[in-house]
Amino acid sequence: MAGIAIILDLLRKNPSFYSTQSVHSSGFFSATAAAASIGASAPFASRFLFGYPKTQVAYCDAGVGFPDDYISNIRRASSNLFQQDALKYSTKEYNIVLKPLFSAFEVRALAITSLRSFLMYYLPLLEPTNTEEDDDDFLQDTLEERHLDLVVPFKKSVKQIIRETTIVTTRRILERIAVHYVSQRMACKLLKDVPKSATRKAQRGIPTSVYIYRVSKTTFRGYLLGVAAAWLVQVGIEIYRFFSRIIKSDKESDQVDKSEQVKVLGKRVSCVTIRCGASLVFASIGAGIGAVLIRPSLGQWIGCAVGDLAGPVIVSFSLGKLLHVDL
Repeated sequence: MAGIAIILDLLRKNPSFYSTQSVHSSGFFSATAAAASIGASAPFASRFLFGYPKTQVAYCDAGVGFPDDYISNIRRASSNLFQQDALKYSTKEYNIVLKPLFSAFEVRALAITSLRSFLMYYLPLLEPTNTEEDDDDFLQDTLEERHLDLVVPFKKSVKQIIRETTIVTTRRILERIAVHYVSQRMACKLLKDVPKSATRKAQRGIPTSVYIYRVSKTTFRGYLLGVAAAWLVQVGIEIYRFFSRIIKSDKESDQVDKSEQVKVLGKRVSCVTIRCGASLVFASIGAGIGAVLIRPSLGQWIGCAVGDLAGPVIVSFSLGKLLHVDL
């Protein structure tokens, strides 16, 4: 009993002997062992002597150690995943370059337009005349000097120059309207350089049928504003002629059936619409075929020009035969 009393006296004088701080700081036990030692140092039967110890919670902040290769592999996989997502959802940059508003009046463009217009109306005058003539007509022609009328073709050529420059200027206006009022993606497709686009598509190695379809689709979009400008100018000319006929008839006191003139105007506007639509469709198809038969850029340009000229003629001839209507 004396020995037990001595031990109890030592425990009262040194309470840190059984505290969690001493056990945890010693380094020999973990937090779980410290809690077990507290419970063992103060059993239930002797708590009336030592009292009820306060409950302490130990938090362990030691992380699980991973090897460096494992962490580097995780970082590499996450970076690859982010790169794939960036490539998948990356946005394409659209560069829109607007041509000058009055580009039709530049020296080169105006010279080409003038040359084409004069050749259109003066080349038919160079056709050879019929040499098989009667004697009376021959004597009459030798007595009367033939004179070529050069004024009328000149007037027609000037009108054609004005018409083409007006169409080009109207297209430039429509381009600026498209840039401001449609999306940037659609504006870029409407203003795209189609021959260069055909060259880029040819370098991708896609099948021929797919290539023709894509070039035709791109040409359709790129040629749409030009056809719309031509339609607006032609319809404007028809409306001007309609009002000029009515005003002229009123000045000359000549009764003109206005309802009939309205029907004529509607018919001409319909004809212009059909021709412009045929020009757009056949130009797109011709561009796709020409890009395959010839070089992509040159073939696209040639096919577009041929389709633009042949489309209205083919449609007018076909509808004239089917509907007996002169377009």
